[in-house]
Amino acid sequence: MNSPNYKIIYFDIINQKHPEKLDQCIDILNKKKLNSIDIIELNKRIFPKQDTETEKFNQKQRSYSKNDIIYILQFQKKYHLNNSQIASKFKLSRNTIAKWKKMFV
Repeated sequence: MNSPNYKIIYFDIINQKHPEKLDQCIDILNKKKLNSIDIIELNKRIFPKQDTETEKFNQKQRSYSKNDIIYILQFQKKYHLNNSQIASKFKLSRNTIAKWKKMFV
């Protein structure tokens, strides 16, 4: 199953609705391939303020590929963060981090 081409989607969103934010997002959009972390970061840059209900709903809809999970766990190791700190950074639960560590480490 093919995933959506997020580069085209986000270029269109920026060009049509938020052209002033192109400078903030161009570094991510110039990457060869976007991962989930990049997409979340683009969302933060384009739509910075969300109410708590929208944020909770969006969090429930997120999914992470194996590469994304490994990136998050390597980020944790690189910066010597505990499960609570890395969960807070990526807006995940501590239990999710612990489960991923059991699966991939």
